[in-house]
Amino acid sequence: MTLEEKYKLLQEKNAQAELGGGKEKIDKIHASGRKTARERIDELYDAGTFVELDKFVVHQTTDFDMDKQKISGDGIVTGYGNIDGRLVYVFAQDFSVFGGSLSRTNANKIIKVMDLALKNGAPIIGLNDSGGARIQEGVKSLAGYGDIFYKNVMASGVIPQISAVLGPCAGGAVYSPAITDFVFMTKKTSYMFVTGPDVIKSVTHENVTKEDLGGANTHNSKSGVAHFKADDDQQAMMMIRELIGFLPSNNMADPPVKPCTDSTHRKEEKLQTIIPDDSNKPYDMKEIIETVIDDKIFFEVQPFFAQNIITGFARMGGKPVGIVANQPSMLAGVIDIDASNKAARFVRFCDAFNIPLITFADVPGYLPGVSQEIGGIIKHGAKLLYAYAEATVPKITLITRKVYGGAYIVMASKHLGADVNLSYPTGEIAVMGADGAVNILYRDMSKKEREKAIEEFKKMFCNPYKAAEHGYVDEIIMPRDTRPKLIQSLEMTQNKRVNNPPRKHGNIPL
Repeated sequence: MTLEEKYKLLQEKNAQAELGGGKEKIDKIHASGRKTARERIDELYDAGTFVELDKFVVHQTTDFDMDKQKISGDGIVTGYGNIDGRLVYVFAQDFSVFGGSLSRTNANKIIKVMDLALKNGAPIIGLNDSGGARIQEGVKSLAGYGDIFYKNVMASGVIPQISAVLGPCAGGAVYSPAITDFVFMTKKTSYMFVTGPDVIKSVTHENVTKEDLGGANTHNSKSGVAHFKADDDQQAMMMIRELIGFLPSNNMADPPVKPCTDSTHRKEEKLQTIIPDDSNKPYDMKEIIETVIDDKIFFEVQPFFAQNIITGFARMGGKPVGIVANQPSMLAGVIDIDASNKAARFVRFCDAFNIPLITFADVPGYLPGVSQEIGGIIKHGAKLLYAYAEATVPKITLITRKVYGGAYIVMASKHLGADVNLSYPTGEIAVMGADGAVNILYRDMSKKEREKAIEEFKKMFCNPYKAAEHGYVDEIIMPRDTRPKLIQSLEMTQNKRVNNPPRKHGNIPL
């Protein structure tokens, strides 16, 4: 074979591998509104930077005549490249080859690229589009899943792990995304469930569609399994690129800083009137958040789930921060089971990856009710408390209005190790609201006496000054000064060093 023939053979093999399961199957994928694995990778990475690994690997199975059906790459594309100039690893399942089903070879390819990501301290992205375990391989495929899960756990808190579910994801295939830090789904084209509609119908006799059982809307708004919902594959890739921009490459690195053209001294007069005179009236906490962050760019996490609490990323003075905030316009901003789970996981992610936390607090308490108590609000509510107390990153808290009872403590109070605690003059820090307190303290009062007692209680306790007298609030600030005060606090705490007591790991109330 001549030199030219050798080069031509390589070109032919490359072209064959890149065709995956063939044009007919690729056309079917396109017809369903999805893109192929390689098309997704092209949109995810900076142009011309992706390097593919193990392009010619094939499965080693001989059962069911599988030795006669070998396709280069075996239905998964792995490699590395740059996103905004930063190293990021990826594995992408190719649905055109055996329905993207996982083989032992697939698992080996994924583990290999995850090991590289761990050794080189870079994020890894999984683009999931799979029918599950490859039945022809039996326990070898299941073993492959187990090995991937183990690697996910070992990488947790070491490198950012991002999953995009862009097609079907069933059975054991759902657990790898569930372990990772963030899960993206696409409307109408992606599904996640442990058991599908047919199995459910045969076992429990319930009729349910794939969309209602495990579609993007269900997992973004009801189960909380997913964090982001995209219109299509292309938007999902753009959203992942944006998310990566807030995250450090690993747990030993600082988050990426961007040039800031938004003045760090900017004051906003409109914040002076944003809190209603009536403390029972709702307002949109996102207005405060978006007003004080850089360029009003807020990348919200789980925007459709537990909307009574807000989580997301932003920049302050060019540096990424994680934001947690009660939302008074939704259930008055109370903390319930879902809100606590949502915020606790976000706080722990930020702490693992050196992202400072800013908390905006306006919370009347925990949500009362039989379903909440039976559902374990005590245990679940404690998760957020645990997460804040455990976190050693800079913790800045701003009380905008009411913070009552245990919910005051939980929302990054001074008592859980917050570094800077600020309050607006509208802050109300008390065991409970004036009405409830008077009802308990003075049971046999006349209506007139009761009204007077409520007013006296409000003057005495429903303000930030008592807490400031005890040093639980460091500074009471004018709302217009929010942005410069938060940035000053972040600058003051940027070299914070805290070491929790040595231990294998804590035992968070799961």
